[in-house]
Amino acid sequence: MTIKPGSSLSRRGFLAGACCAAAAPVLTSFSVAAAPGESRFVTIILRGGMDGLDLVQPYGDAAFAGLRPTLGLTPGTGLVDLDGFFGLNPAASALMPLWQENALSFVHAVATPYRDGRRHFDGQTMLENGGTDASQKSGWLNRTLAVIPRTDGRKALDIHTSMELILSGPNKADIRGGTGDVEMAQDEIGFLERLYAADAPFAAAMEEVKRTGSADGYRQKRNRSVVDMARLAGGMLREDYRIASFSINGWDTHREQASQFGSMAGELAAAIVALKDALGADAWARTVVLAVTEFGRSVRENGTGGTDHGTGGVAVLAGGAVSGGKVMGTWPGLAEDRLLDGQDLMPTGDVREIAAAMLHKQFGIAPDKLTSRVFPGLSFDRSSIYLQG
Repeated sequence: MTIKPGSSLSRRGFLAGACCAAAAPVLTSFSVAAAPGESRFVTIILRGGMDGLDLVQPYGDAAFAGLRPTLGLTPGTGLVDLDGFFGLNPAASALMPLWQENALSFVHAVATPYRDGRRHFDGQTMLENGGTDASQKSGWLNRTLAVIPRTDGRKALDIHTSMELILSGPNKADIRGGTGDVEMAQDEIGFLERLYAADAPFAAAMEEVKRTGSADGYRQKRNRSVVDMARLAGGMLREDYRIASFSINGWDTHREQASQFGSMAGELAAAIVALKDALGADAWARTVVLAVTEFGRSVRENGTGGTDHGTGGVAVLAGGAVSGGKVMGTWPGLAEDRLLDGQDLMPTGDVREIAAAMLHKQFGIAPDKLTSRVFPGLSFDRSSIYLQG
C-alpha cells in the first residue's frame, strides 16, 4: 500500500582519548552468511535513532512546518520531491537514481514493539532480537539461517571484535577481530560532560577528544570506511555469500541536527550506492537491502536545533528485487491528537513485518516459521502489503 497523503565519539575512543587525548576512527561491524540460491539480503542497522521525519519529510502534512521550523524543508528550499507529499532530504539525493529505477522505497511510521524508556541499548536489543521484549537472546538474522529452505552450510562471518546481536545465536558464525566500535550517543556524551564538569583535567581531556574526533578529516575518513565496508559486503555477496549485515553509527541528533544528519544521510546513501556498484547488475537485481533503526525521534525540534528520542520512524528498502518508487505504510498524521504521547510519530507498522516480508520474498521462508521461529509474536502472512508490487 502506498501512502497518499555533530560530533561522534566511541566508548572505546573516549576511554582511550581521556587517557591520551586522541580518538580512534570508528568502523562499523560487518557480517556475512552463506545461503542457497541467487537471492541476496542485506540489513543496515542505523544506530542512534535515525530521524525518519528528516530523511523522508512529510512536507504535505499541514502540521509539519510548525513542528520543524528550522529542520523542515520544502521542494522550494532544497527538499527532493518524491510524490507530492513526501520529499527526500537533499543530503541523500544520491539515492534518487534508484528511486527513478524503482529500486528504492521507504516505509514510514514504523517501529519495533519497543515503547518503554526510549533508551538506545534497549531499543537496539529489540531491533536485533526480533521479539516483543528483551528476553530473546539470539538475533533474528541468526535464526533466519536455520529456516531458509535447502540451506546446507549455515556459516556466517563477522568482522568485528564481538558478534552483534542480530547474528548471534546457535547457528555457527566465525568471528574475526576488527576495529569496529560502538559510538557514544549525544545524550551519553552530555551526561559525562555534566558528571565531570568539576574535574578540570578530565573535562579538558574530553574536550580534546571531541575536538579531534569531530574534525573534517575524521569525518572524511569515517565516510570512506563506511563506503569501503559496503563495497566489501557487495563483493562477498557477488561471490559465495547471500546474507550480510553491517551498522552505521552516529544518528543521535540531539543538537545541531541539520549538519550532523546531513553527513549521516550522505553516508547512508553512499553506502547503498557502493553496495550496488560492488554487487554488479546481475546480483543487484536479486538483492534486497533493508535499513532500520531502533526508534525514531520526537516530531518537534528542540531548543538546540535537534530532536529527542521518539518512536515511529522510517525503514529504507533498496535493491533490484524491491518494488520501488513508493512511500509505503499508513500515514498517521502530525496533528496533536494523532501523536503518540503527544510527542512522537504514531507507529502504524511493525519493522519486523517488513523484514519478514523480504525474507519470505527472497528465500521462500514459510510464514509459520517466520512468526514462530524468526519473529515470535509477529502476525504475518503472504498478503503482506510489503509484498505487493
